[in-house]
Amino acid sequence: MAEAGRVAVRDPGALLPDGFWAAVAVWLERPQVANKRLCGARLEARRSAALPRTGARGPRQSTGPEREERATEGHGPEEGRLLGQRPPEAGPGPRSSAGLEESQGRRHKGEDEREAAAAPLLAGAPGRPGEAGVGEGDLPAWDLDSLWDDFSRSLGGGSQDMLAFLTGSGAGSQSEAQHQLDVVLRTVIPKRNPLSALRREIVVQDVHNGTVTFLPLEEDDKGNVSVQLSNVYQIQLRHSEEQWFISVLIFCPERWHSDGIVYPKLTWLGEELLAKLARWAVESRKSEFKRTLSLVSIVKYSQVYQELKDKYKDMVKVWPEVTDPEKFVYEDVAIASYLLVLWEEERAERGVTAKQSFVDLGCGNGLLVHILSSEGHPGRGIDVRRRKIWDMYGPQTRLEEVAITPNDRTLFPDVDWLIGNHSDELTPWIPVIAARSSYSCRFFVLPCCFFDFVGKHCRRQSGKTQYRGYLDFISEVGRACGFRVEEDCLRIPSTRRVCLLGKSRTYPPAGEASVDAQRTRYINSRQGRAASRPSCPDEGPAPPPRGSTDQPGSHPGGCPDSRPDSQGAPDAGADGRWLSGFRPREKAERGRNCAALPREFVDGVVVQVAQRLLGGKRLDTGGSRSGTVGTWNRGESLSLAEVAGELGGETLRRLKRECGGLQTLLRNNRQVFEVLNGRVRIRDWRQEKPLQEKQLEAKRRASSEAFKTRLCWFFVHHPDGCVLPAHCCPFAHGPGELRPPPPTRKKQQHL
Repeated sequence: MAEAGRVAVRDPGALLPDGFWAAVAVWLERPQVANKRLCGARLEARRSAALPRTGARGPRQSTGPEREERATEGHGPEEGRLLGQRPPEAGPGPRSSAGLEESQGRRHKGEDEREAAAAPLLAGAPGRPGEAGVGEGDLPAWDLDSLWDDFSRSLGGGSQDMLAFLTGSGAGSQSEAQHQLDVVLRTVIPKRNPLSALRREIVVQDVHNGTVTFLPLEEDDKGNVSVQLSNVYQIQLRHSEEQWFISVLIFCPERWHSDGIVYPKLTWLGEELLAKLARWAVESRKSEFKRTLSLVSIVKYSQVYQELKDKYKDMVKVWPEVTDPEKFVYEDVAIASYLLVLWEEERAERGVTAKQSFVDLGCGNGLLVHILSSEGHPGRGIDVRRRKIWDMYGPQTRLEEVAITPNDRTLFPDVDWLIGNHSDELTPWIPVIAARSSYSCRFFVLPCCFFDFVGKHCRRQSGKTQYRGYLDFISEVGRACGFRVEEDCLRIPSTRRVCLLGKSRTYPPAGEASVDAQRTRYINSRQGRAASRPSCPDEGPAPPPRGSTDQPGSHPGGCPDSRPDSQGAPDAGADGRWLSGFRPREKAERGRNCAALPREFVDGVVVQVAQRLLGGKRLDTGGSRSGTVGTWNRGESLSLAEVAGELGGETLRRLKRECGGLQTLLRNNRQVFEVLNGRVRIRDWRQEKPLQEKQLEAKRRASSEAFKTRLCWFFVHHPDGCVLPAHCCPFAHGPGELRPPPPTRKKQQHL
C-alpha cells in the first residue's frame, strides 16, 4: 500500500465530513467532470453489506425488511427490488441487491465543474452519495450479490492485506461493533468507443472509517469475474489535530496499470483528482439545473455522438458563414445526437419502427436539419432568410425561406416533432403551435434569448437568475398547453444548454376543446403583462434585439450563445393571429456593432470615457511619443455604471438603440479599453499575450493581415503616448507606418 497524494482541507463552512461524501458522489456518478476522457458513469446496482471477520466463511448479510424509495418525486416507498427495477437512493440502511435496470434513462449525470460545485447539496447526509443510475440494457447484467459474496469469501479466507486496506485501519481485524458498508456496482464509460471500452467496478463506501474503495473488475474468457487487484485505489478522509486531510491510497502501486483513459497515471490521481475532491468537499453552491443527459442513455449518446462527429467534422473546413464553425458544427452534432437517441428510445417505448418526422422552426444555418435528414428522419427547416451554406447540403435536405408568424396557418398536423433550437421570439410559441397542430405532435426547445409572446420576457422573481426564470416560464407555457414538460441539460459548447421537451399530454384527446380554451386564456393573460412591460429594467424603447451577422461572435440581444442566424418574420397582413403585437425578426437583420453610428460620435465617446479613466487629464489630439515603463499612466478602473454616469442620457439611449449599449461600444474598441467583470480600464498592451501556436490558423492569419493597418489610438491621444515601441505595436505610429487594409472576403472572391 502507498499514498499517491494527500491534501489538507480548510473547512470554514463546517461542511465536512458531509462535503467529503458529496465530493465522492461527484467522482462516483459523474467522473467526467474531472477526467475529460470519460463520457460518464452508470450505477447499476447498490446494496448494504458488512465486511467478514477474519476466518469467516461468508459476508454478514443484512436482515430485516428491505425498504427503498423511488428517486422519482412523488412516489412512495416500495418493498424489495427485483432485477431491472430502479436502484434505491444510497443510504446507511439495509439495501437489497440489484441488477441492471432495463428501463430507459432517468439518470442525473453532470458535465462540468459548475455542477460539481453543487456537490454538498446534491448528496445530502453522510453515506448518501447520490442516486444510482440507470442501466442501458446493452450489457449482460452482473449480479452484485454474487460478486460481493465471492469477494467477501476471499477476504474472510485470509486476504489480510486487502481487508486492512478496505477498513483503512492498518490491521486485519475489525472492531466488535460491525458497521454497514454501501456497495455499488458501476460502469465507467469512456468518450471514444464506449461499447468496446466499458469498465466495471465495485465501489465500497465505509462511512464509519471515512473511506471509499474502488475495486476494478475483470472477466476471463470463460466469463468468470474477479477483482483486478493491480488497480485498486481508495479515497480517504481523516481528521487530525483540528485539521482535515483527504488522501488517495493505492493498494499495489508497483502493479498499477494506466490505460490513460479509465485508469490514469498515479500522479494524476494524487494531484489532479485530489485537488478537485478537496475543492468540491467545501463548496456549497446549489445548482439550478438538472444534470446532463438525464433523459437518454449515456452510452448510446456517446456512441452516436462519436459517429456523427467523425461523419460531419469536415463541415468545419468548408463553413462559408461568418459564425464560428467549431462552435456551431459540434453544437449541432451534439443536439442531433441527443434527438436521435431520444427518438430511438421513443420508438422502442411505443413499439413502432417508422422514424419520427420533424420541422425545425427558425433553422438558421440548417445543419441540424441536414444531419437529422441524412440519418433517415423526414423533415424540413424553415427560416426567414436563406443562408449560403444551404446550397452545400443537396436536395435531400429540405430548407424553406418562409416567414413564420404564430397563427391558424402555421400548423403542422402531420409532423411528429417541432424543434426550436435558439428560436428567439418563436420560443414561447413553439409549445402552442405543437399543441394546436395535432394531439400527437411533440416539441423540443433549447431556449436562449428571453422573449415572451410579445416582446422581451421580464424577470419577476429576484430569487432566480434570469435564465432560470425564463426556463420556468417556457415550462409553464408547455404545461398551460397541456404537455408534461421535461427538462434536460445537453452537452454542447454553450452556456445555455438546458432543453425542454413535451413528449406527452396531461389530458385525453376528447379534452382538446376545453384545453385549447385554457391555452387561449393563458396567452391573453400574457398580453396583459406585456402592456406593463415599460417597467421592465431589461427593455427600453428600442425594438426587440436583432442578431448581427456582420461579425463572428455577434449575438441577438447580447446573448452569449444565441444563433445570429435564426427565427422567422411575420406575414404583415396575416389574419387569424393568436395574439396581436407579436414582433418577430426582420428579414434583413440590422447590425448592432456600432457600424451604423457616425465615426465622429464613436470617437467622441471613446475619448470622453478614456479621459474619465485617466482622472480627467486632457487628451492630446496628435501625440508622437512612446511611453516609458514605470511612468506610463494607465489610469483607474471604474464600473460600467460609473462610466455611464459620465455620459448624457441621450448618448446612452443612442448607444442602446444603435449598437446594444455602452458595454458593446467599449468591447468593440478593444484597442483602447479592457472590460472585465463589469469594470472598465485602459488596456495595457505590455500585458497582452502573443498568439499561441494552439490558436486557430485563421486567427493568426487575421492578426498578421491587420498589422499596422490602423493608427495607434495611444500614439495619437494618450498624454504619455504608446507604451510599446513602434516595432512592437500592432498599430501604426503615424501615417508613415500605415499599410493598406486587407481585401474583404467579397473582394477576394471577385479577384
